[in-house]
Amino acid sequence: MEAASSPEPTTFVLLHGGRHGGWCWKRVAALLRQGGHEVHTPTLTGLGDRAHLLNRSIGLDTHIQDLVATFTYEDLRNVVLVGHSYGGMVVSGAMEVIADRVKTVVLLDAHLPRSGESVFDLNGEQRAAAMVALADEHGDSWYIPPADASRYGVTDPADVAWANSRMTAQPLKTYQDRIGATDRMWSHPGMFIECVPSSLEPHLLDRARERSANDPRFHYRVLQTSHNAMVTDPDAVVGLLFEARDLAGTGIREIPSASV
Repeated sequence: MEAASSPEPTTFVLLHGGRHGGWCWKRVAALLRQGGHEVHTPTLTGLGDRAHLLNRSIGLDTHIQDLVATFTYEDLRNVVLVGHSYGGMVVSGAMEVIADRVKTVVLLDAHLPRSGESVFDLNGEQRAAAMVALADEHGDSWYIPPADASRYGVTDPADVAWANSRMTAQPLKTYQDRIGATDRMWSHPGMFIECVPSSLEPHLLDRARERSANDPRFHYRVLQTSHNAMVTDPDAVVGLLFEARDLAGTGIREIPSASV
């Protein structure tokens, strides 16, 4: 990996997805910091290095508060905010509070909910039922056990071993909870990055991909790598983060608006 050089020092907040933690951004964060940028990689309550706090009461709102607190206590402003996978839910909810501190939002193969939707709503009934069954069988009926990195398209044995040693469980409640208002997320400039070919079950992120591809407020990009792009192609991710930063304020794309 080479250091990410850019003439404008920028603050990045990189938010992980489900059953991950701030650790998954290690390669991307290193590249950004080598280029002189400020980087924050918060870990959501009960996950990653905060797995010792795992309990059944943790819900989506807990994680939204985690992200808001990072902005508040670090006094962050003019931020490029990145959410991966489940992290898109958290980012969308937090934007109701922190939008004035965010320059642009980047959704890296992430959920893009509208008000009142849950991860289960977006994933569909079949996947929701499968996750509930998984929690019933392996998670005392209230948490989802750690995933295997190969499920996310990571193929290098060393990378799989590295990720699997850090994956943690996650409360089922975070997937069941419906998000509150998301108006400020939908009115904010942003970029959606689709990772292809997808290694996830069919349709898990189709709703987000369709919404962002058809909404002129989102700049849509496709990255030829795994769902866990921050692990498998950090250089390309960094390049798109800079592009997203520089696109902020350029206005909407000239395509017809469509609601999905």
